[in-house]
Amino acid sequence: MSAVPESRFSLEEYLSRERVAEYKSEFYQGEIFAMTGGSPTHNDISVNIVTALKNSLRGSGCRPSASDQRIRIPANGLCTYPDASVVCGDREFDDIDKDAITNPVVIFEVLSKSTERYDRGKKFDLYRELESLQEYVLVSQTEAQVEKFVRQDDGDWLLTVLKGPEAVLKFASIDVSLTLSEIYEDVELQPEEAE
Repeated sequence: MSAVPESRFSLEEYLSRERVAEYKSEFYQGEIFAMTGGSPTHNDISVNIVTALKNSLRGSGCRPSASDQRIRIPANGLCTYPDASVVCGDREFDDIDKDAITNPVVIFEVLSKSTERYDRGKKFDLYRELESLQEYVLVSQTEAQVEKFVRQDDGDWLLTVLKGPEAVLKFASIDVSLTLSEIYEDVELQPEEAE
């Protein structure tokens, strides 16, 4: 969450505002947080992830979604827009927020200077309350590096760090492998300053 919250709102008020808003916002515990726009690098990485997933998942019963797909976590009330996500089988929609999916298996966040701390910390804490979530992926836009967290049988999360374009990102939950060269294809990395 990147901005100062505006005020206290009900979920219904948030949804009413979100339907007509010119920009996306997150909602958590009665507060609405305007989301900042992504850089061209951020956008290129997100498009590459969704494109590679779409091509790899064709016919599998799993489908990727881009950053316009809202996710709601009923256990804690967070409404958010990850950079990419994957659902396998039927999409389950929230009882109140009929446009929000509640059963992603994989979530991707492209890190930026303004959101990295939140994506690694509080947001990941909130995402972990999704029973369906098996893998959480943080993608750098300053170097060819991806961090993948995988839920273990005991509920712990195992971190794997992959670096370099030749590295292969393997997903057990969706039976797909992506190379970092696919994720970073035609991307101009921003080593000095990312958003």
